[in-house]
Amino acid sequence: MSRDRLPSFALRYGAPFAVGIALLYAWQAVVTAYDVPPYLVPSPLAVLDTLRRDGTLLWHALMFTLAVTLLALLLAVVIGLASAFLFVQSRVIEASLFPYAVLLQVTPIVAIAPLIIIWVKDTTVALVICATIVALFPIVSNTTLGLRSVDPGLAELFRLYRAGRLQTLLRLRVPSALPYFFAGLRVSTGLALIGAVVAEFVAGTGGTASGLAYQILLSGLQLSRDRRYGLGPRLPDSAFRTAAQHPEAVCGFVSHRRDRYSALLACRAGDEARAASLA
Repeated sequence: MSRDRLPSFALRYGAPFAVGIALLYAWQAVVTAYDVPPYLVPSPLAVLDTLRRDGTLLWHALMFTLAVTLLALLLAVVIGLASAFLFVQSRVIEASLFPYAVLLQVTPIVAIAPLIIIWVKDTTVALVICATIVALFPIVSNTTLGLRSVDPGLAELFRLYRAGRLQTLLRLRVPSALPYFFAGLRVSTGLALIGAVVAEFVAGTGGTASGLAYQILLSGLQLSRDRRYGLGPRLPDSAFRTAAQHPEAVCGFVSHRRDRYSALLACRAGDEARAASLA
């Protein structure tokens, strides 16, 4: 590595690493100095200990989420490139179909993910579809813009030499569109992960075990803050001590949950009796 490239390499990777280490040290110092309970904000050491203790479980969840993300990104690339090539061939096709691509982009994935999970029997396929919908639009829009942003002089040169549509597409439009495509791919990579996690939240809420989002939901139910921070949850010993010191709070919480459950059962029984009388 040359001398000129060494400072650039150190600046690009060393500076973010140093900032991350400083933030972790400050986090650990604040938690230790103010004696923050682990069930509120766990320390970085507690998070690392949980990651080590539950490493196998979290590793499988991470692999599942990454598999869904990569499959969705691959599908988004294939569908996005095919759509962009189709749009650039005809203004009529672009004017007819592009608004629906915009519609997919502006529709909240949390609104349509439950429907997709209900319609598709395979949960993994449903998660991939949801993540693909989220990641599709940047590739379609950027690639279409790049395919149309060719040098007019080069376009006239290709017409002068009577190049066909396929030759013009492969030798002129595609090379011109590559920077636009990679810019859209960078955005779609993050969106595919977001779509996969959101879809996993919906699937996990329905009781279907999946990836990292399901582990986050499970951690919240278990009040395991350290695992939840490590994901991005085992109940700490201090939480048990707090519950032992304040049993009236725990009893009140349990009584409140029991009363709500009893009320729900009563309402459900009333609805069934009303439906039976109407029948």
